Amino acid sequence: LQVAEPGIDDSFFDLGGHSLLATKLVSRIRTGLGAELPIRVLFDTPTVAALVQHLGQDHTPVRAGLTARERPERVPLSYAQQRLWFIDQFEGPSALYNTPFAIRLTGAVDTTALAEALKDVATRHEVLRTLFPTADGQPHQLVAVDAAPNLTVTRAADEAELTALLDRAIGHAFDLAIELPLQAQLFSLPQDQHVLLVLLHHIASDGWSVAPLFRDLDEAYRGRTTGGAPDWPPLPVQYADYTLWQREVLGTEDDPDSLIGRQLAFWQQSLAEAPEELALPYDRPRPTTPSHRGELVEFTVDAELHLRLTELANATRASLFMVLQAAVATLYTRLGAGTDLPLGTPVAGRTDEALNDLVGFFVNTLVLRTDTTGNPSFRELLDRVRRTDLDAFDHQDIPFERLVEQLNPTRVPARHPLFQTVIALDNQGTAPRTFGELSCSELEFDLSVAKFDLSFGFSEASGRTEPTGLSGAIEYAADLFDHATVATLAERLLRVLDTAATDPDAPIGDIDILSPAEREQLLTGWSGPVATLPTAAVPRLFEARAAAMPEAVALVAGSETLSYAELNARANGLALRLVAAGVTAETPVAVLLERSPALVVSLLGILKAGGSYVPLDSAQPQERLRAVLADAGATLAVTDTEHPALAGLTTLRVGTETADNLELDVSADQLAYVMHTSGSTGRPKGIGVTHRSVIDLALGGAFSGGGHARVLVHSPTAFDASTYELWAPLLSGGSLVLAPPGRLGVTELAATIDQGAVTAAWLTAGLFNVMATEDPGAFAGLREVWTGGDVVSPAAVRRVLTTCPGLTVVDGYGPTETTTFATRHRMATAGEVPTAVPIGRPLPNTRAYVLDDTLQPVPVGVPGELYIAGAGLARGYAGRPALTAER
Repeated sequence: LQVAEPGIDDSFFDLGGHSLLATKLVSRIRTGLGAELPIRVLFDTPTVAALVQHLGQDHTPVRAGLTARERPERVPLSYAQQRLWFIDQFEGPSALYNTPFAIRLTGAVDTTALAEALKDVATRHEVLRTLFPTADGQPHQLVAVDAAPNLTVTRAADEAELTALLDRAIGHAFDLAIELPLQAQLFSLPQDQHVLLVLLHHIASDGWSVAPLFRDLDEAYRGRTTGGAPDWPPLPVQYADYTLWQREVLGTEDDPDSLIGRQLAFWQQSLAEAPEELALPYDRPRPTTPSHRGELVEFTVDAELHLRLTELANATRASLFMVLQAAVATLYTRLGAGTDLPLGTPVAGRTDEALNDLVGFFVNTLVLRTDTTGNPSFRELLDRVRRTDLDAFDHQDIPFERLVEQLNPTRVPARHPLFQTVIALDNQGTAPRTFGELSCSELEFDLSVAKFDLSFGFSEASGRTEPTGLSGAIEYAADLFDHATVATLAERLLRVLDTAATDPDAPIGDIDILSPAEREQLLTGWSGPVATLPTAAVPRLFEARAAAMPEAVALVAGSETLSYAELNARANGLALRLVAAGVTAETPVAVLLERSPALVVSLLGILKAGGSYVPLDSAQPQERLRAVLADAGATLAVTDTEHPALAGLTTLRVGTETADNLELDVSADQLAYVMHTSGSTGRPKGIGVTHRSVIDLALGGAFSGGGHARVLVHSPTAFDASTYELWAPLLSGGSLVLAPPGRLGVTELAATIDQGAVTAAWLTAGLFNVMATEDPGAFAGLREVWTGGDVVSPAAVRRVLTTCPGLTVVDGYGPTETTTFATRHRMATAGEVPTAVPIGRPLPNTRAYVLDDTLQPVPVGVPGELYIAGAGLARGYAGRPALTAER
C-alpha cells in the first residue's frame, strides 16, 4: 500500500503491513486538507486480507458520516469558535483575527451583479450570515435568515490612497454579537482597475475557505452578469451541522474509548514535560500585555534548492513540509533553543468530504514535538520528524482549544500556549485567475499582526509538476524581535536548507549557520589587542624596576613603608633561606600570613628562589587547608603562626635579613603560584599559573594610563584578585597600599582608601554594591574601581559615577583559570551604564568565544558556554592531568 503525500508528485509512503495500516491510510487522506490529492493506492490480495483482519481485530469504530442535523434551539459554537469568542470577550473587539482576502480586477465591474453575487454566496454559506450572541452567559450561533452583506464602492485616486483605504478597512473590529462576519468593499482606480476586498472574521472562515468562497463568488457573478442566478447544487451540510456533528463524533473526555478520549491520552503522553517556552534570540523581554503588532521578513528558496529539497524528501519517504520543519528545528537548536522543540502547524480540519466546498472555521492546530538530541545527522532528524508528524496527523481530530484546556499549561497572557512558533507550507493556491470576464490576480498585503512569536510560512506554486522555488516569509512579533534579527534568521535558515540538501548525513551540529563575515568577527574581530611582553620572569622584571627606581615607594602598610630597593633586598634574603631549605624550580611553598609587608616579601622571595607559592587563608577550615596542602604537595611553609593545619611541615618565618639579587635562572614558563578554587562544586582544584600569565595580566595594557599608581591590597591571598593587587602595580612601578589585617567593613576600607591616597581598587560586586549604597563618596579619590565576581548593579555604578566625577568603574570578569581577569567593561559616566552591566571584551592577548555543545561558535545574542584562550590561561590543574585535558 502506497499513498502519495499532498502536493508532492511521485512521492510515496510505503505504509507496510503493520497493524496501523488502515488508520494510516485514513490519516493520509485526511491530511489532504480537502484539496485534490495525487492519491495512488496499490492493492494485492495479501494486503487486502491483512486490512480486513486488522479491521476485524481492532474493532475500529466507524465514525458517523456528516449529514444535515436537526437544529436545537441554540446551536453551540464549534470548539475553535469558542476560543475566538473568548478572546474577543477577554481582549475586546479588535482586528487581530480578521482574515482579509483581496483580488485585483481589470475591466468594467458590474457592481450590481457583484452585490447580488455576494448575497448569493452568503445565502449559500450560512456561516457568512451568522451572529454570535450570548444567552445565559453562553454564546450560540444565530443564523440571520434574511441578512446579507453590503458591497461598499469607494474610489481611490492612486495606489497610495488605495493602500491607506485598505489599511483602514482591514482594521475594522467586528462586533460578533450584532454584525455579520463578512464585509466587502470594491476600490476603483483610474483606467478600469479595481480591488475587491472580502474581509471576514476568523470565526467564520479559514485559509482553506478562500478557494470555495471565490469559486462560488465567481460563479454567482457570472450568473448575475447574464441576468440569471448561479446554477449550483445545494451544499450537503452547513457549518452549524458540522458543529453538532463534531461534538457527536468526538464524544466526551471522560470516556476513554471516545475519539477525543483516545486522542487526548495520546497527546498527554506525547507532550508530557515538554518545554512551555523556547529560549529564542529575543531582542526584548516578553511584555505583560501583547500589542500583537507583527511585521514580515520575506525570502526565497530558489528553484534549484527547491528541487534538491524535494529529492531529499522523496529519498527519505518524507514530505517537503517535514524537511522544512527539520530545518527550522536544526536552526533553533543551533541558536540555543534546546533539543526539545514543540512547534505548531495548522491542518485543515476538514475530516469529512462533505466539508470540502464549505466556507467556515475548520482549521485545527497540531503540536509537532521535535527531538534533536544527540546531534543527529539531518537524515536521522528527518526520520524522527516523519515518525512524530505521522503520529500527530493520526490524532488531529481533538480541537487544539480542548487540548490546551486539558493539558492546562502555565498561562501567560503574552505567550501562546504549548508552542510559540508556527510552520506552514501552502501548496493549495487561493484566488482564481479570472473573475467573470475580468482578469484577476491576488493582492498580497501585510496585516501587521502577529499571533505567535514567529511564524514560518512557505508557499509553492500549485499545479506545477517541477519545483519552481518557494516563497518564504517569517512573521514576527514586533514586541519581541527587531527586523534585523529576523532577517538574519531567514538567512541562516537558507544556509541550513542548503547544507542539509547537499550533505544530509552530516551531523546537524556541523551545519554552519554563520556567514563568513560573522565567523571572522566572532573568531578574530573581537579578540583582545595584541601586546608585546617581556620574556623574563617576575623576579627579573621586579629587579629591573628596583634598579631603575630604588627609592620609589613599593608598599605602604599604615605607618610602615618599603621602597623598591628595600623590598627587593628583603625578598633576596628570604630567597637565600628558601634555597637552603631545598626550594628549586617550581617547588610548592605554602604561605600562611596576614596582610603585611612580610606577606609581600614572602611571595616575591619564593618566586626569586624559583618556587611557586601556595596561598592559604587562615579563615578557612583546617580540613580545607590540609586538603590544599596535600593536593599541592607542599612540605615547606612560610608563616608567622603555629597553625594546626601546618603540622608536619617545615616552617620559615620572614625576617629582616637582606641580600643581593640571586643569580638563579627562573623561566617565565615556570609556575608562579598554585591557587585553589573554592570547591563549591566538589574537590578544590589547584590552578597552576605561570610567571608569563602574571606578566601578561600586569603589563598587557589593561591597567595602563596611570590610574593604578597606588593600588589597594585587601583581598585574601588565596583569592585570585590578589594577583592583580600585588603584581599589576609592582611590575609597573606603582605602590601597594595594604589594608589592615583581618576582615574589613565599609568604614575600614573607606578610611584606608582615603588615608593611603589609593587610586585604584578591586572590590567584589557585593562589596561594591554595599559601599555604593552606604558611602558612595568613599570612592572620590580613586581613578579606577574594578569590580565583578557576580552581577554588578547598574544602579550602584550610576550612583558612584554621579557622586565621583572623573572616576571609571570597570566590570572585570575571569575565572581563576585565566589569571584573575579575562574580560572588562569600562564605564566613565552614568550615561554609559547599560541596563545590565556586561562582562565586556577580552583583555590584551586574550580571546573569548561563546560556543555551543558541539564547540561551534554561536551567533551574537545566542546563549552558549564561554571559552577563553590566550596568554592568561593557566597551565592546568596541579596534579590532575586528566581534568586539565578535559577542560
